[in-house]
Amino acid sequence: MRKRRVDIIPCEDVPKVISNYHICVVKMMKFDFDLISRASQMKLIVQFGVGLDGVDVDAATKRGIKVARIPSGVTGNALSCAEMAIYLMLGLLRKQKEMQIAVDHKMLGVPTGDTLLGKTVFIMGFGNIGLELAKRLRPFGVRIIATKRSWTENSSQLNGASEDLVDQKGAHEDIQKFASIADIVVCCLCLNSETVGVVNKSFLSSMRKGSLLVNVARGRLLDYQSTLHSLESGHLGGLGMDVAWTEPFDPNDPILKFNNVICTPHVAGVTEHSYRSMAKVIGDVALQMHAGSPLTGIEFVN
Repeated sequence: MRKRRVDIIPCEDVPKVISNYHICVVKMMKFDFDLISRASQMKLIVQFGVGLDGVDVDAATKRGIKVARIPSGVTGNALSCAEMAIYLMLGLLRKQKEMQIAVDHKMLGVPTGDTLLGKTVFIMGFGNIGLELAKRLRPFGVRIIATKRSWTENSSQLNGASEDLVDQKGAHEDIQKFASIADIVVCCLCLNSETVGVVNKSFLSSMRKGSLLVNVARGRLLDYQSTLHSLESGHLGGLGMDVAWTEPFDPNDPILKFNNVICTPHVAGVTEHSYRSMAKVIGDVALQMHAGSPLTGIEFVN
C-alpha cells in the first residue's frame, strides 16, 4: 500500500508551494488572483463550507480551475448555524452580558430577561439555514415569517415543510415590511453585489424600536455605520453576530462596548458534526478525482 504524506505548511509559505497540488480545500485563507496564478497544477478548489467570498472565482475560471462548495443542507453545517442563531437570540433575550456583570458583582435575580415565546421571528433568506432554523424555532412558540427570492426553488426540499413552518411568506422586496412586524430579525442571506449592505439605515429604521438583529451569514450584509448608529440611538434593541465586517474582528471596536451586543468568532458552522461530515465529502471527492470518476457531493459555481 502506498504511503500517504501530509505536508504541514505555514500559511505564509502557501504561495511558494501551491504549484505542487491538484486540489485546494479553502477555509479562512483568501484565495486571490495572485495565489491562483501560482497554482499551475490545480484542478479543483473546494470551499470547506458554503461561503465562497474568499475565492476569486473569475481568476480560477480563466485558468481552467473548477470551484465548488459543500452544500450546507447535507453536512450538518446548516443545522449548526441554525443552532447558533438560537443561541444568539436567547443570549440577547436573557441579557447575557448583564448576567455576567451580575455574577461578577455577586448579584442575584437580575437582570430580568425575556422569552422566545410569543415572539415574531423574521428569517431573511429562507435557504438551508433558514429551513433548519424554522424547524428548531417552532417548539419555542414563535410566529415565523420569512422571505425568499423564489419559493419555487428547491421545491422538493421545501415541499410541505415551509407550509407548516412559515406563518407568512414574502419575496425579497418585502424585507422592510417584514422587519416592521418582527421582534427578531435573523440574517441568513448569501452575500453578493445585491445584498451587500442590505441592512442599512432604511432597513434598520423600519425595524420595531427595541427589536433584535442576529447575523449568522456574512458581516457585510450589515452596513457598519448604520448599525452602530442604531445601537447608539437605542433603536436597535440588541445585536448578535457570528460574522463581522472585517475578520478577525477588532476587540476594541465601538460596537462591542454595548451590553446588548454578543459577538462570536465565526464559529456557527464549526462543530464536530459538521466538520466530520464535510471532511468525508472532501475525502470522497479526492478519491473520485484520483479514479477519474464524476465528482459528487459538491456544488460547482463555475
